[in-house]
Amino acid sequence: MRQFARRIPIEGGCWVAALVFLYFCDPYSHHFTLCPLESMGWKWCPGCGLGRSISLFMRGEIRESVAMHVLGIPAFFTLIHRIYTLTKLTYDHWKIPYYHEQS
Repeated sequence: MRQFARRIPIEGGCWVAALVFLYFCDPYSHHFTLCPLESMGWKWCPGCGLGRSISLFMRGEIRESVAMHVLGIPAFFTLIHRIYTLTKLTYDHWKIPYYHEQS
């Protein structure tokens, strides 16, 4: 089991965990933020609303997602593509047969 866990790419696991977290979080609450610019008191940040936009899109609220941040939907599909690419690379690495020389 440990060998299986070691072969899972950390980046892919982080992206999956992030998408699961965004799915289960409340996109309408504004209590928690990871944005350093908003924490410093700045009113505008180019990335603010991106996570909430992805969360709204995963819930099927497309119009609200676009209103929250225009790049939320493309960012979601970019993350899905990255997870797919990492999974495929890992799977292809597992498929490679190891042939031993026979003496």
